[in-house]
This record gives sequence, structure tokens and C-alpha cells, in this order.
Amino acid sequence: MGHFAKVKDDKVIQVIVAEQDFIDNMGVETEPGQWIKCSYNTKGGIHYDPATGEQSADQSKALRKNFPGIGYTYDANKDAFIPPKPRDPFNREKIFESWVLDETTCRWKAPVDIPSDAATVPYRWDEDNGEWVQMQAVDTP
Repeated sequence: MGHFAKVKDDKVIQVIVAEQDFIDNMGVETEPGQWIKCSYNTKGGIHYDPATGEQSADQSKALRKNFPGIGYTYDANKDAFIPPKPRDPFNREKIFESWVLDETTCRWKAPVDIPSDAATVPYRWDEDNGEWVQMQAVDTP
């Protein structure tokens, strides 16, 4: 079994688990598109061992930079699935337009590196000011 993404007009419209024979023998479909094999365990161009979560010794299993979801773009020149630009988690209508595509991982990143203490201090991206802002604790009753 493997994972396959259906791509139409460079956009992922469906992701399924199937045998290669099923994909090869689908025949005439009601909706046009191309099925492209992908790897559930690939993120940022690196394949991770599903049992350990560590990088796999065999990186030939890394397929197409990222495991896709509906709405991802497939870039045939890069042979990569690219997620949509991230959105502000506090205002889902706001897209982080300033973020840039990392050509190596085919993932989006802020134009400014997150502070080095982010492992212990929570930050959020402030799109309006183009900076990382330390989050404040919220008092609860």
C-alpha cells in the first residue's frame, strides 16, 4: 500500500491509500487529474522512520519534499508538494503573505528567524509588524 495525491491544475484535490495496481488500472475516471505517489513519512525533504520518528537511514524513501493535503500545490519542476502559506491562528482569514518558500524543504518560513529561546518561550508571528512577538500568559479565574 502507498499514498497517492490526485492533482488537478497543480492543486491537490484528494489523497488516498491504495495499491499501485489500483492506480495503474483505474481506467476512465469521472474527474480528470493525475495521481502522484507521495510519502506519509516525508517532511521538508526528509524521510522519517515511522516507528521511531527519527530520520530514516534510507533517504531514498523521501518523496516529493512533503506529504500533501488537499489544497497543497504540486510543483512539477521541483517535483514537490508545497503547503499553502500559513495563516494567523488568531485570525484564520489573515495569511502570512511575508513568509517565503524555503527552496530546500519546500515549506514556508518567516522572513525573520524565530528567537533562539523559542524552545522555552512562546512566540507568535506579527504579520503587520514583520516580527516575532513573545506571547504573554493569560490569567484564568
